[in-house]
Amino acid sequence: MFEEMNEKLGKFGVVPVVVLNDAKDAEPLAKALCDGGLACAEVTFRTAAAEESIRIMSENHPEMLVGAGTVLTKEQVDRAVNAGAKFIVSPGFDPEIVDYCIEKNVPVYPGTITPSEVAQGVKRGLKVLKFFPAEQAGGLARIKAMCAAYVGLKFMPTGGISAGNLKDYLECKSIAACGGSWMVKANMIEAGEFDKISQLCREALEIVHSVRG
Repeated sequence: MFEEMNEKLGKFGVVPVVVLNDAKDAEPLAKALCDGGLACAEVTFRTAAAEESIRIMSENHPEMLVGAGTVLTKEQVDRAVNAGAKFIVSPGFDPEIVDYCIEKNVPVYPGTITPSEVAQGVKRGLKVLKFFPAEQAGGLARIKAMCAAYVGLKFMPTGGISAGNLKDYLECKSIAACGGSWMVKANMIEAGEFDKISQLCREALEIVHSVRG
């Protein structure tokens, strides 16, 4: 399950990080992402609409890879998975959440920025870890430095990733995929600019393909 999810996310190369304040926007957003070629999303659990949004996206678009982000408790893990989330992302390395997901065979991507946190992930057999907040924590240079010690490990950097630096990150062999919100900003969703979101997704995928073929 974990290897399969790592491979799927790696093929996309970019994972849209979505904040939905109203579940009514979940369906048109899911369609916009799929139309733009990015049939995946990390729906953050920071809003009351997150759980229902995940359910709507998962049920209406079974081809989508929908995950839950900013997961802070085991209860949120259960709620997200029951709603249809296929993977869990947390901002930091919480051993309790990571172990709970592993026990339930739910792919989990905990946030890391230090070798000690990375070591905890490696110890548990995780092959891909979130790196957050990416740019603020030293970006690509820090990832490369840590990967020198942890050969074969890959990261999913999130935080400060944009169309401007996506190519640089993806050119690094230690990057599985990048998480980003620049193509799905909350103000675009609220304004109903779903065509624009589709276009930004297509542009992001062009960058992915220019690097990875």
